[in-house]
Amino acid sequence: MPQLDHRSAMAAAAVVLAVSLAAVLPAARAEIKTTSIVSDSRSVILFEEFGFRRGGRAAVTATGVGWKVPEGSQMKAADPTLMGFFLISNSLIYQINNESDYAEATGTAFCPLTSKYVQPLFRFKEIAPDGTGKGSLTIDADDQYTVLFSSCQDGVEVTMEVRTEMFNVRRSGAREYLPVGLLPLPGIFAAASAVHFMFLGAWLYVCAKHCRTAERIHAVMGALLLFKALKLACAAEDQWYVERTGTPHGWDVAFYVFGFFKGILLFTVIVLIGTGWSFLKPYLQEREKNVLMIIIPLQVIENIASAVIGETGPAGRDWLAWNQIFLLVDVICCCAVFFPIIWSIRNLREASKTDGKAARNLQKLTLFKQFYLVVVCYLYFTRIAASAVAAVLSYKYQWVVNASIETASLAFYVFVFYNFQPVEKNPYLYVGDDEEEAAGGQLEMESTFEI
Repeated sequence: MPQLDHRSAMAAAAVVLAVSLAAVLPAARAEIKTTSIVSDSRSVILFEEFGFRRGGRAAVTATGVGWKVPEGSQMKAADPTLMGFFLISNSLIYQINNESDYAEATGTAFCPLTSKYVQPLFRFKEIAPDGTGKGSLTIDADDQYTVLFSSCQDGVEVTMEVRTEMFNVRRSGAREYLPVGLLPLPGIFAAASAVHFMFLGAWLYVCAKHCRTAERIHAVMGALLLFKALKLACAAEDQWYVERTGTPHGWDVAFYVFGFFKGILLFTVIVLIGTGWSFLKPYLQEREKNVLMIIIPLQVIENIASAVIGETGPAGRDWLAWNQIFLLVDVICCCAVFFPIIWSIRNLREASKTDGKAARNLQKLTLFKQFYLVVVCYLYFTRIAASAVAAVLSYKYQWVVNASIETASLAFYVFVFYNFQPVEKNPYLYVGDDEEEAAGGQLEMESTFEI
């Protein structure tokens, strides 16, 4: 009995952990999805989360269902009544832990499938002779729900192909495959894409107007804007099709392709601006090239991880590992881009003491300090603060996170593009002689931003 109680507690804890991780880590988009499970002995497998309105539907179909007892197990045969799918409201998820604790205290067995807080879809005892099982539920209360599979038998390996379909129903009877908290996303992404295309047009106009002072970095910045706008346009189409049909109709592929180039160009632009390449010096030093050689391959890995996370969903056995890879690589890239900016600030501070151009160096130094702070704030907000907000935000307002990230990204782009635009007399690069004496004194006293 103690061993059974231990497995019961572990199963309940696994349910809570799976749902908690899905709330914090980026999961797959809600849509009609088919997932293959092969010889999997996990006690709990999370398939989908979805924000429902009353009257929504959740349907799960499993085909090719089979299971086997591992070699050396004391069980002679698996009990199909202790394996199955269920739906649970996220607001009740911690009640399962309470039930498990009570069962352990009273010395009784507990299985999540028997909890009074879950809504059963089907158990394996209901599997047809052809290895097919299905179940569906109509939602009777607004909330965010999670579809899980649970096996309350230690080590039993399950093989099946699972199709999940969750949707809300409009008054017209049409289906909505996006959860309630993400319904505004197609409009948000479409609006953001239009703004970035207009931004790109304005940037091309500025570059053409000041073509004599336009540098290679400005062309790279224009390419970044282009791929950012295209990525957002594909995201809008992707979400629009998912909302209406449950599948992205290939727009997810274009989204990942443009997102790949946008990710590489974003970090490349930050590094190149941080080094002063093109507008301060026509070459990169060896250490600056090394930073790029580190960031670009890491961005390839990060985009592969992002695609795997988005397409496999939390039911994948390696989903958590891919999330960890994504987060680790992203942190490394974010840290790496700071080094060129720090080097430029130090070089400008040292140059101000020797070249006699105090005012010019002071204004360059001011710009790079501002750039450093803006990069820190941008990366902190989009990587850490946004995830923290998503974890505590109501499921009805998850779109706010996406809107905030796009707003922060646009503000970051505006700052960078405005301050590093091609102009005839950039105030950061051209100064009058009458400013030299005052600037020299300020540089000597300058000690508020040591790196």
